[in-house]
Amino acid sequence: MSRTQKVLEQDGLRYMPNFPLFPERASTLAGHVDALYFFLVALTLVFSVAIALGIAILAIRYRKERQPKPIQVEGSLALELTWTIIPLGITMVIFIWAAAIYFYETRPPKGAMEVYAVGKQWMWKFEHVEGQREINTLHVPLGRDVRMIMTSQDVIHSFFVPAFRTKADVLPGRYTSVWFRATKTGRYHLFCAEYCGTQHSGMIGEVVVMDPADYQQWAQSGTDGSLASFGEKAFQQYGCAMCHRADTQGRGPNLVGLYGKQVLLDDGRTLSADETYIRESIMNPGAKIASGFKNIMPTFEGQISEEEMVALVAYVKALGNGMANPPAPVANPDNGVYPVTPNKEPSMAAPNQQKSAPIQPKPSGK
Repeated sequence: MSRTQKVLEQDGLRYMPNFPLFPERASTLAGHVDALYFFLVALTLVFSVAIALGIAILAIRYRKERQPKPIQVEGSLALELTWTIIPLGITMVIFIWAAAIYFYETRPPKGAMEVYAVGKQWMWKFEHVEGQREINTLHVPLGRDVRMIMTSQDVIHSFFVPAFRTKADVLPGRYTSVWFRATKTGRYHLFCAEYCGTQHSGMIGEVVVMDPADYQQWAQSGTDGSLASFGEKAFQQYGCAMCHRADTQGRGPNLVGLYGKQVLLDDGRTLSADETYIRESIMNPGAKIASGFKNIMPTFEGQISEEEMVALVAYVKALGNGMANPPAPVANPDNGVYPVTPNKEPSMAAPNQQKSAPIQPKPSGK
């Protein structure tokens, strides 16, 4: 139990300890955010005091002049330059400082540990690359960079850990990313900072920061396989291997090594194959067609849960670093039917193993 949760007793009276003015600093980002915040507070106080003093001095000095005679005042170039350049300089300092913190927070270092998060009314679901799954509790190791890859199953949520000074919107239909490095072991509050429905206030959890050895032991206990292995099962279950083969005979792009590469589209554009691109290519294949391929892939919108989508994305990413088996060559059916198993009930477990039901490909696809 944390210090703020302990109920103390004294002289027969029960009372809570005083709450700190600011949350505890427990990440490398916290000091940068606090420094900017204190600068803004100090700047506000300086100008507030200066304006208040100016009003008081002028009110006292001219209190007896009830109907002062107007005097023609000529413009002053020096004065106008002063009240233009100084505020501009102050605002540029704030902008550059805040932009530096934003880029620092949104650009994780190479080799950062990845954790997938799915926001849902009204809970947080976390999936570790090692295969661990959690609800409303996130375990991370001390002193290691952690990249959160987040999406929403329903409405807009916001991932907020006050002790880390980390906050990012979690949006349906796409992935957002933020990272942090914890500097103290302990348990820290996790909130949804975006109103998301009637039980928004109950969408809370905690981040548990552990010593690296304890985390390693925790991560290796009670798993049935890595997240990429679940994605491989879903990849075979939904018939993806029929077209996305590891050789040159597939009717779809070869996914081995795709993640992080530049993809040339049929309209001449080039983009990076990140998590959002992979997700969109599954849910809305016709949105961005890879150059050299036809628009024949059926949409899987409404048939794949967010948990299965996360596993598929992890599998495609693992294909590029040798952490997953490449798709085994599977002959394409002569009638062009793609086997798809609808999954109506999102689950934190591995993809179900029921038999596939064939559907005809829709006209939107890759």
